[in-house]
Amino acid sequence: MLQVLTHNILPVFAILAIGFLMGRRKTFSSDEARTVNRVAFLTLQPPLIFALLSSLDFGTIRFGALAIYLLCEVLGFLLGYAVARYLFRRDHLESWLLGMAVVFVNSLLYIWPISVLIYGETGALPITAIVALDSSIVFAFFIITTEMMAGRESPLTSLKKLTSNPILIGIFLAVLLNLAGISVPEPIMTAARFAGAAAAPLTLFALGVILSGQAAKPSLPVVGITAMKLFLFPALVFVALNVLAPGNSWADRFVLNAAGPSGAMAFSLALLHGVRTDVIAPVVIWTSALSLLSLAWLA
Repeated sequence: MLQVLTHNILPVFAILAIGFLMGRRKTFSSDEARTVNRVAFLTLQPPLIFALLSSLDFGTIRFGALAIYLLCEVLGFLLGYAVARYLFRRDHLESWLLGMAVVFVNSLLYIWPISVLIYGETGALPITAIVALDSSIVFAFFIITTEMMAGRESPLTSLKKLTSNPILIGIFLAVLLNLAGISVPEPIMTAARFAGAAAAPLTLFALGVILSGQAAKPSLPVVGITAMKLFLFPALVFVALNVLAPGNSWADRFVLNAAGPSGAMAFSLALLHGVRTDVIAPVVIWTSALSLLSLAWLA
């Protein structure tokens, strides 16, 4: 456990921590970090997702286990939304994103690199499958629904923005080419992997800087959503897999992923659409810090 923590988890977490400390010291401003985050989000993440999805062998995916994980995401999201909306009395769109924070793990930029370090690319296949699921379906769902619910622009303008979103375009092209059996030319894959390799460290660093300017006070809503993310959602995945798919060899990796910190995308969408971040930001901070030991134990 200690070696996994020091050799595989902390080096990845350190990028976020360095950004947080440099933000506190005012070495980098939040505006500079948002620019870096925008570059990583719109320029580097699309090729990273494209390379993963276009080269993924769908024949190796255990769709039964993946369907159970998706069901847990749906149930966890609905419960998270209900708690935020009706127990903590948060606004509709904020509750929507807090529900997302309960189930949308930082898989692509945090858990996946860690799992590759620990298990290698072959052993990390279950995490890769979740990345494919979350990237192609869950993340796209939240991008589209949040854009439509924000309602600050006409439906036609929102639709144009969605159809020009680089991440959605990358997801669509990758899945289309993969299902059609069309091989992507190697130079394009090399470029995608080269650009994608910078996505995780840049995004985590920028996130650390941005979060350094956010209050981390553990209010009741923060504690409640954090507990749901770190305890309830992994427990839900564990129980569902053991009841519906007992003995499935992917179960341990799925629980590991479920125990990861809240993905930064809920926070990014909140910033993009002017939603309050006084709960979402601390949830990202606390889940990132508190998940260190649980991830090391589960790994």
